[in-house]
Amino acid sequence: MTSSPRHFRILISLGSNANGAWGDPAATLTHAIRELQQGLGGILTLSKRYVTEPVGGTKQGRFVNMVVAMQVRTPPATLLRFFKAMERRAGRSPAVGRRWGPRTLDIDIIDYAGRVNGWLPPRLGRFPEPAPSRIILPHRHAHLRAFVLVPLLDVAPHWWHPALRQPGRRLLHALAKREIASVLEIEPTSCE
Repeated sequence: MTSSPRHFRILISLGSNANGAWGDPAATLTHAIRELQQGLGGILTLSKRYVTEPVGGTKQGRFVNMVVAMQVRTPPATLLRFFKAMERRAGRSPAVGRRWGPRTLDIDIIDYAGRVNGWLPPRLGRFPEPAPSRIILPHRHAHLRAFVLVPLLDVAPHWWHPALRQPGRRLLHALAKREIASVLEIEPTSCE
């Protein structure tokens, strides 16, 4: 008798601030949700959509961001390849010399079933630099970004950061008030 593959609960963030093959940023996120449902299934909950300021100092338009909770059987490395292919279909080209430039679609795995991978021991107080093919779980900057934490707490209000062992609400409140205030709700999201 063979056992069926386990399902894993994941949290992913979606963001867009540039028009692409799937339309403007709001239309791109709607299309991305359909692609996630068709390609992976298992969408559990969608956050509201939020308008947010870009990070990194590059002059560009505001982002539309959200978080999706899913249940998947797909391992993290395969998911990452699937998400990168989605980004390309949406019109994203590889960043050339610009780390935080405009994006037609950006998808990040924030949490994969509470797994911790690629983090230095917390007592060192440092965060890892990713190797080219290494997946860091949970996402190495999620706890520093209001545009991730605010929608994440919509779908997982009791989420704890698996590596830092702190509740998401505490991490959010540790951020600058102006950064939290810059995350503006624009509309609820539906799977349809």
